Amino acid sequence: MKPMKPADLRSMSDEQLALTRKDTIKHLFQLNFQSATDRLETPSEIRKAKRDVAKINTITRERELQKLEALNDEQLKQKLVEVKASIRALEVPSEVRQARRHAARLEGMLRKREAAKKTKAAPAKK
Repeated sequence: MKPMKPADLRSMSDEQLALTRKDTIKHLFQLNFQSATDRLETPSEIRKAKRDVAKINTITRERELQKLEALNDEQLKQKLVEVKASIRALEVPSEVRQARRHAARLEGMLRKREAAKKTKAAPAKK
């Protein structure tokens, strides 16, 4: 499998990106299996596949952040309420941690916006 370029990945839709990530993870699993059974011809393929997964995850995260930045304050607060409500319903510790991190990021975005509003509203000192 040939390493993917970030420009090629960015040109993909979210669905294509998710499918590519799934295929790359499958390929990585096969490579790891071959490595364990001593049938892997090019060990560098594992590193390339891991990097491809990392590139895809990075681009996916960038897109998520762009979508969050596009929300207004009220929508962001609503999203935060939804995430906090989902935390109570989760039972798997790793999912709870992930949801709490997401809530903390949303709260951070809200604080950042509030601070920006205060600095704009404050009169300039001479």
